[in-house]
Amino acid sequence: MSIIFEADVLLKHPNKRALKHYSTQEIKPPRSFSKLLASVRKITVEVAAVHAADVDHQARFPEETMAALRKALVLSAAVPTHLGGAGCTLLELAQLCSTLAQGCGSSAMVLAMHFIQVGCIARHGQDDDFFKDYLRDLVKHQYLLGSMTSEVGTYGDTRSSICSVERTDDRFILNKDATTGSYCGFADGILVTTRRDHDAAANDQVLVLVRREDCTLKQTTSWDTLGMRGTCSPGFRLESAGSIKQIIPGPYADSSARTMVPFSHILWASLWWGISADAVSKAANFVRGQARDKPGTMPPTATRLAEVSMQLDTMKNNWQSAAQAFDSIAPDATSQDQFASMAWALRMNNLKISCSEAAPQIVHRALQIVGIMGYKNDSPLSLGRQYRDALSGSLMISNDRVAAKSASMLLVYKDVA
Repeated sequence: MSIIFEADVLLKHPNKRALKHYSTQEIKPPRSFSKLLASVRKITVEVAAVHAADVDHQARFPEETMAALRKALVLSAAVPTHLGGAGCTLLELAQLCSTLAQGCGSSAMVLAMHFIQVGCIARHGQDDDFFKDYLRDLVKHQYLLGSMTSEVGTYGDTRSSICSVERTDDRFILNKDATTGSYCGFADGILVTTRRDHDAAANDQVLVLVRREDCTLKQTTSWDTLGMRGTCSPGFRLESAGSIKQIIPGPYADSSARTMVPFSHILWASLWWGISADAVSKAANFVRGQARDKPGTMPPTATRLAEVSMQLDTMKNNWQSAAQAFDSIAPDATSQDQFASMAWALRMNNLKISCSEAAPQIVHRALQIVGIMGYKNDSPLSLGRQYRDALSGSLMISNDRVAAKSASMLLVYKDVA
């Protein structure tokens, strides 16, 4: 399939560079997962890894990687097959993210966040004509979807909003002051959390699709971070208006429990594993080099490598089993109440905490194996970017906040065994 790149400058957009609109001349049948995975592996090696250091150093958006993912039709992987997408399972989406993360953590985080937004539309707007048409357009144009769930004054609580959506006839107005807008300056659409209306409680929320042409964005904070620098997610002041058809049916509480939370924790865990796997791979190459230098001897670092490899496998098993559990429940409408249960919420919380804490530990152990060559930024074995990116996991929805929620549930949840 050929992709045509057409300049489409949006003057209201905060990014001074012209954005590009991607359209296709024709839409072929959905790509199989094996072909998508092969494409992502190729992109990881030939594009993402090549530009990762510059993306990190400049704190710039990974444009080359996203263009390659668009061309390979990866951005529609989470769209159901009857709407033209690949219809990938959550486990398959996680495999795509974990693969890309081995080349560039920021690129993988953008892809994961995009899949989360597409998953919310596909799973909660699937019976709505507007959203079905939008997903078909996403397949055709390979739209990138961003996220805006934070807000000034809610102190990181995504299940609480101050702003509200104002409805007049068939139109809405939505303004929001967000502390973080996930790569919103580069997205074709943004999913925004907000109170249902002016009189609604803080936790009575809906999810609204704000298209790029619907809004203006004013950047309110900088993005000079320790890691995940390429995700380009500063604070924004959003001013938007559009059709009320763009409000995703049902309460956000439902889409959060059934889709956003499991998609987030599983896809994030998979990419944290990918970052860790990249670090362990470099450590393994270092140990093999030591072995070649002294044939017939066991390098002193080999035992450390065996130990960190075991920890890496445990981490992988955690997110893979969670994804498989989700995929076994999701198709059965009668079983989806499990996603709102304490048991499932605790499992997701435990996955998030365990994987976000394991990732920097694994990278640290890999650094101890590689030594000074991993500490130097100009070394082919450098682990600085991987270490800094891995540290973000415990802060994306603070582990302290997640643990506090688990603690409150465990006070009444009895089936611990």
